[in-house]
Amino acid sequence: MIEVETQPERVLLMGVQTEEYTDEKFATLMTELVALTETAGGNPVKVVTQKLSRLDGRSAVGSGKLQEIVELVNIEEIELVISLNPLSPSSTRHIQEAVGVRVIDRIQLILDIFALRAKSREGKLQVELAQYDYLLPRLHGQGKHLSRLGAGIGTRGPGETKLESDRRHIRGLMQTIKKELAQLAEHRERTRLRRQSGKEFNIGLVGYTNAGKSTLLTRLTLSDTYVQDQLFATLDPLTRQMNIHGHDAFTLTDTVGFIEDLPTTLIHAFKSTLEEMRYVDLLLHVVDASNLAQTMHEQTVLSLLKELEMEHIPMLTVYNKADRVSGLIEPTLFPNIIISAQKDSDIERLKDKIWQVLLEHAEHFTVEIQPEEADLLALYRQKTLVESVVFDEDRQVYILEGYRRKLEEK
Repeated sequence: MIEVETQPERVLLMGVQTEEYTDEKFATLMTELVALTETAGGNPVKVVTQKLSRLDGRSAVGSGKLQEIVELVNIEEIELVISLNPLSPSSTRHIQEAVGVRVIDRIQLILDIFALRAKSREGKLQVELAQYDYLLPRLHGQGKHLSRLGAGIGTRGPGETKLESDRRHIRGLMQTIKKELAQLAEHRERTRLRRQSGKEFNIGLVGYTNAGKSTLLTRLTLSDTYVQDQLFATLDPLTRQMNIHGHDAFTLTDTVGFIEDLPTTLIHAFKSTLEEMRYVDLLLHVVDASNLAQTMHEQTVLSLLKELEMEHIPMLTVYNKADRVSGLIEPTLFPNIIISAQKDSDIERLKDKIWQVLLEHAEHFTVEIQPEEADLLALYRQKTLVESVVFDEDRQVYILEGYRRKLEEK
């Protein structure tokens, strides 16, 4: 059997700089749109931008700019048009009829990448639910493009047949998915409660997509985790055990990277997964210090943490990729540490800093253990940070001192 090599779809990107975008933010988001397109497997051939006070109601970009896009689609043999700005169903249909190829927006592109990245049953279901939720009002007029192309960016997840089904059928599928997700959420909650009752210190990794969270998870826990210089390389949550100063009483959890203007439908879909982070003892906010949009990335993460009601959790900001910065790195968030995840010495410094910050928020304890309770002594060593063990000869007891997670409910 001869394998036919398929070429990446030729894509035209369009963006309208409205009053809500500064020049810097708009340029950053358009650059990011190129990276998102490449992550989804597309070839961004042309980028067309327009400056308007607000989106044109019919074509988003205005009739003159739309005609320019139509000509470029023909000349450059464009197969797909992707809009930075969210498009209404009517605008999508109008642009699609004019250009004669499929048209999607940034939200659908991100949904597509999530569908590509999801590996677990829960992750796949969450993406599928978000896609149905987003595509339901857009079904009219989609059928002919889906049946003509049958594949490509923006068509992963729910297949052609499902999208051409009537709305009642799709709503039924959505209800089925919601029920299964609820069952999976209950299972995860039981797992989380067991982990909490185990008294380990739970640490969560958060940050803008491609900040280096997965690399840090691998380096800190010595685990074999998928690491790639791509947007949304990790989607499903991963929890690994971590050792600091000879203690195994730490778990580290990585989850999906945040992104500017993360689609609301995705925030809702992944809220149950992201809520895993609401019960951690410390958040490691990983920032790509080499990215020119560093400040925007920081604010995006902080805003989403607030939306997820997680701003109360102690946080250590990790300015990563210092090896890629030639000048001085000036932190804006505190407490912080500047590192390169590639350097062993920096990983050790980070572990020391995590230890220090955790102890500041931990509870000091002193406990007496009888000599015959060797299993209890071993449990304390395993689940808490034991600083000293002294045997009192007069009273014939072991006296343990150390730190443990604060026991009050969050």
